[in-house]
Amino acid sequence: MGWKLVVRAYDAYGNKVGSHQSEEGQIYIEPQGLCVMAGIGLENGYAKKALDSVHEKLVSDYGVELLSPCYTKYHIELGEITTYPPGYKENGSIFCHNNPWISIAETKLGRGDKAFDIYRKICPSFVEEFSEIHRTEPYVYSQTIAGRESHSFGEAKNSWLTGTAAWSFVNISQYILGIKPDFDGLRIDPCLPKELKSYSIQRLFRNCIYIIDIENVGLGKVEITIDDKKLDGNLIPLQKNKDICKVKVRV
Repeated sequence: MGWKLVVRAYDAYGNKVGSHQSEEGQIYIEPQGLCVMAGIGLENGYAKKALDSVHEKLVSDYGVELLSPCYTKYHIELGEITTYPPGYKENGSIFCHNNPWISIAETKLGRGDKAFDIYRKICPSFVEEFSEIHRTEPYVYSQTIAGRESHSFGEAKNSWLTGTAAWSFVNISQYILGIKPDFDGLRIDPCLPKELKSYSIQRLFRNCIYIIDIENVGLGKVEITIDDKKLDGNLIPLQKNKDICKVKVRV
């Protein structure tokens, strides 16, 4: 088998859940995303293998599915997840709340194009062109979108009932655009798609307004100047006695 993954759990009988040895539910979204977000597997290549398996098994046109293949019969040791029809809710739908975890995980590998592609698959700004399939308000996140094994692939349910917006904001602002609040200052660490050449951000942080202009020129590193002075590293120290701080960034 060419794909590798992080096992989801063990059931009460000691059997693996979310393993290639499982008949159904062989791969789950959560362990792949969360482990890479935590930095696990970055050094030995396991993180890349896990995310490559996500793209092979879980990524669809409308987002990343929770698991695959879906459960087709009830498993008493797994409970509710196996009560839903294939492709719906916890049984293999595109659960929007944890799609940002995969996007954030991609930034840990420096794969900006993949991170942004995952981000926009469920982003309301990009779904207008298939509203007749999505069938909910095109300006708000939905809790779940029917997966490929369902009878209504791409149809969204339970709009407004989700924590997706908060996770998506953290994803786009802190990990893709790369403006991260830190204890000692403001860290600039973008992971950008090639198509995004430049952008400007105004960020109020601890009583100082940071005006940040970023150019994506393919440096492979971050270069920062603050009020025309070059900064070592990517952490902007606290500007305690300033109301405005002008920052220029090249990545």
